Amino acid sequence: MRTAWVFPGQGSQFTGMGKDLWESDARARQMFARADAVLGFNLSEVMFYGSDADLKATRVTQPAVFLHSVVAACCSNLPSPAMVAGHSLGEFSALVCSGVLEFEDALRLVSIRAEAMQQSCDMVPSSMAAVIGLDDAIVEAVCARMDGVVVPANYNCPSQVVISGEKDAVERCCQAMKAEGAKRALVLPVGGAFHSPLMASARERLAEGIEKTSFHHPSCPVYQNVTGLPYTDPAIIRENLLSQLTSPVRWTDTVRNMASDGAGEFIEFGPGNVLKNLISRILK
Repeated sequence: MRTAWVFPGQGSQFTGMGKDLWESDARARQMFARADAVLGFNLSEVMFYGSDADLKATRVTQPAVFLHSVVAACCSNLPSPAMVAGHSLGEFSALVCSGVLEFEDALRLVSIRAEAMQQSCDMVPSSMAAVIGLDDAIVEAVCARMDGVVVPANYNCPSQVVISGEKDAVERCCQAMKAEGAKRALVLPVGGAFHSPLMASARERLAEGIEKTSFHHPSCPVYQNVTGLPYTDPAIIRENLLSQLTSPVRWTDTVRNMASDGAGEFIEFGPGNVLKNLISRILK
């Protein structure tokens, strides 16, 4: 049985995240201290004691989830995985744990990504919505016929797709999804239209950071969001990581491909168990 390590994205944060690791492991304390130094503010303090509002700020959320995930994996003392993947932001954690990125380099990129995404969100009123109970093809067709920008953003599991785009277009699209028979079409409390064309300016800023960062050959295949396929070429991994900002997260395909390639055990590192629940629905 081959083991896959998976890492969650934004939205799984909670107050107190990582505090148990900090208290129990000297390696964790060192990593938290390094993260605070790289970021220039006390991220660990916000993670341990901050309010929900503090943690929901994108500039905090993304580094916090990344840090929790990487620390948990590094302190697990488990054998190295046969393959790795991360959902959206979680792909950065996967790249650290497979040796593609150094911890500090990845944290800097996550910080750039978070700030750039927040700026993109501030430029245009935008949102995301979860659509439950429709086939992917129907969701795609409804989005395609809408006026304005609205696209599938996260293919999370069968019959669960998150759409993303301009605020009015997303709201109109939700009504159209319900008319098509969706069980639910609910606007999510997020800052903007992640994984949509509205993230183009954030992609430009992230590209500058990625260009200055060294990418190494991974110790195992990395299954990336933009296709759901495994990669080991650093140049391709670099480009896919950048494309992810404006492309949908193909998580259903990712998990199915990992299972087809022999993954019989999935271990989720990070706050919460969002991916565990999605994987159980994808693989039954």
